[in-house]
Amino acid sequence: MTTLVHGSDTLTRDALTVLQPGFVGTTAPDWLRRHIGEGLSSVGLFGRNIVSPDQLAALTAQLRAERDDVLVAIDEEGGDVTRLEVKEGSSFPGSYALGSVDDVELTRAVARELGRRLARCGVDLNWAPSADVNSNAENPVIGVRSFGPDPDLVARHTVAYVDGLQGVGVAACTKHFPGHGDTNVDSHDALPRIDVDLATLHARELVPFRAAIAAGTKAVMSAHILLSALDPHRPATLSPQILTGLLRQELGFDGLIVTDGMEMQAVAATYGIERGSVLAIAAGADAICVGGGLCDEDTVLRLRDALVDAVRTGELPEERLADAAARVRALAAWTQSHRARGAESVSGAAVQEGTAPGADIGLVAARRALKVTRGERPYAPVASAPYVASFTPVANFAVGDETPWGIAAELERLLPGTETGSYAEASVDAVLAAAGERRIVAVVRDAHRHPWMTEALDGLLAARPDTVVVEMGLNEAEPRGALHIATHGAARVCGRAAAEAVVGTGS
Repeated sequence: MTTLVHGSDTLTRDALTVLQPGFVGTTAPDWLRRHIGEGLSSVGLFGRNIVSPDQLAALTAQLRAERDDVLVAIDEEGGDVTRLEVKEGSSFPGSYALGSVDDVELTRAVARELGRRLARCGVDLNWAPSADVNSNAENPVIGVRSFGPDPDLVARHTVAYVDGLQGVGVAACTKHFPGHGDTNVDSHDALPRIDVDLATLHARELVPFRAAIAAGTKAVMSAHILLSALDPHRPATLSPQILTGLLRQELGFDGLIVTDGMEMQAVAATYGIERGSVLAIAAGADAICVGGGLCDEDTVLRLRDALVDAVRTGELPEERLADAAARVRALAAWTQSHRARGAESVSGAAVQEGTAPGADIGLVAARRALKVTRGERPYAPVASAPYVASFTPVANFAVGDETPWGIAAELERLLPGTETGSYAEASVDAVLAAAGERRIVAVVRDAHRHPWMTEALDGLLAARPDTVVVEMGLNEAEPRGALHIATHGAARVCGRAAAEAVVGTGS
């Protein structure tokens, strides 16, 4: 279906061009295809839109039947945040695992392979990597999505990730500017505030973003955080001082500035999505991400009309909207040129052994990321089907609760008959009763942030000292158990690597 629009004015087309909306379904709805014909230049994909690589490739082809330069974006970080494998768990460990290995060539190789898979499915803009320096171990939303707490480590791996993605024609979107690492509030739920001085900001938060800009990242995503040293009144996404003054003028970034999800409560609860979008474009943003929660035609129309009305009333300069739209089209042209010549023909850095196309680089990386600590007693590998007790915290919105995690499925593959239970409180007696005589494998995620998990481990280890402990979040708590395995993330491949270590077959 091809839609020809007559009499659609430049202002309306520009307003559509700067939107990056989502939708429901595994095929493109008619309203979305119609608006692509009218000027909509980008579409955002989420887990609800994807069931298989073939289906995803058909979906992106359907979108490009409307216009061949449409940007197809996705939030595919690998690790805990996956959309390509939302129902299975990722084939790639996340940033924290890669940072723990600290091999930039490994990080580059993982990003290249992830980029190849995206490109083969027709996705050409990835809202990744996270360049946040996770300096606050209590952070509820970044955590394992960061390469780590050290600015220089985060910087070198951010650069490697950007190089890996863009080397195969997928534009990187480095996030969450100017840095979401030092927060204890999830911006999906409320407005985080960072009260550090400018010297700390430049020495910590901004180091990875400077490096990414120097490496040529095609896009940067803003954070919905209040950075009082730069703008005590508006979150970064809506702040001219931060987006234009700091990012454009001081740091010299000339690519696409994308907002984080406009329906997140850090912005929406105070400003609403319409006014928030107008303020974001006025502040220097070029593209409005929306669709994680609001994903219908009405949302697109509301935002389009809000931008048009703001220009007509003089609140938003027309040239600012035109400039934003031009930057979207420029990135679309870059990705289109890469698709035209084939991303696989793009040369890149030398590739280390085991990382060639088709190699199981994700599992290689997950195995290398394991940190295994033995207890005081000699460790006997688990040789018969164990009982896996998964202590499960509430998932944050970015990760979602659709994606499975843990090691039970992988242990079942190695030790058929493995049983498992999920617990949201310190149910020690229930675990012991369910386990019976089986060895217990206790799986936790960010145990240092959840006192009830610590209580559960105390009880289990007192009753069953041979319990194996697997930490699949931040490795902040002291190792404990007959064997303590830190996976540095909860991707499916991290679970597989951990299961191998439990039974003593890890490589």
